[in-house]
Amino acid sequence: MPNRHSIMGSLTPDQEPTCWVTLVTKPSYLPGVIVLAHTLDQQKSKYPFVVQYTDSLGDEAIAALKAEGARSGRMIPSHVQLLLPRDGQENMAGIAVAERFRDTFTKLRAFEVYKQGYQRACFLDADMAAFQNPDDVFNTDIPRDWIASTHACICTPDSASWAPAAWQKGNCAYTPLTAPDQIQDDTESRPTYGLLNGGLFLFYPSEDLWVRMMGFFNYTERLKDYQFPDQDFLADFFRHQWKPISWKYNAIKTHPYIHPPLWSKEKLVILHYIVDKPWERRVSPDGIGGHKGRDGEIHLWWEAIYDDWQKTQKANSDIMSYMKKLVYTKDPITEKTPLTFVPGTLEDVKPYAEILGWEDPRK
Repeated sequence: MPNRHSIMGSLTPDQEPTCWVTLVTKPSYLPGVIVLAHTLDQQKSKYPFVVQYTDSLGDEAIAALKAEGARSGRMIPSHVQLLLPRDGQENMAGIAVAERFRDTFTKLRAFEVYKQGYQRACFLDADMAAFQNPDDVFNTDIPRDWIASTHACICTPDSASWAPAAWQKGNCAYTPLTAPDQIQDDTESRPTYGLLNGGLFLFYPSEDLWVRMMGFFNYTERLKDYQFPDQDFLADFFRHQWKPISWKYNAIKTHPYIHPPLWSKEKLVILHYIVDKPWERRVSPDGIGGHKGRDGEIHLWWEAIYDDWQKTQKANSDIMSYMKKLVYTKDPITEKTPLTFVPGTLEDVKPYAEILGWEDPRK
């Protein structure tokens, strides 16, 4: 496991090779990658964007990715192998949540960018978009074998059957915060505060760190119990060794109505389009779109970015032709499910045992 007493990072992003990195394993996520790269261009990020891809992406999508990389100059396609657990450690808990999490351990290959000479990197999920220049996240000061990330929001507004008993607004790390500039720096006072969101994480890639991570990956007996494979792995491997950063670098699209005291469009840096993807279907004329029809405005933001990206392309280019096969392929949602969830307040943050009715398992 990482050494808690390692030296803090002393070089700045301008002094060491730095990159953004993502992973794409399915053609259906290619529009997200293309638009994410375009937003890094729009916001004038100084750093390249390494796009790791697997053979499962398929020849046509790989060709489109490489063509866009050659055109834009920002994207650096990088072939990687799927990273799958050994026999007997398949993440059955994760599959119970969603089939799409089956191959997400491959996200850990982001730590292999040291092989390309990068000494500092930030992973971004493929379903994100930047709305301000995000480069200052690289100024986060962390030890070289730690990571920085946002807390995971564990609120379950629609009472998901798969959610653990502890996943309620009184245990969410964001609930005690009351203003957009506040950061929850507590990762230890209750178990749920130790959960990070694997959609974005900042790290120092190195061969030593990668070898130790793979040692843990190959020998731990806990992989099969992870509901969110890569995210739970990172929280486990970097337990007590990750630094929380502001929600604004990984704002989930449900944030406006789950944690309204924190939400600020003006402060937003990177938005995470969780669950329903904005490229799957257009927002309806009535402004209905996204998960249960509640995210219409935020999906319209993505549509505007996509329209802007199209202006960078020739009308009949191969990438445009391929994207048309993937974007807006479903009919718009026409009904909005009312939200019955009441956002958390300070009064909801009670002692852990009181909320759950049982003792803190760490005691």
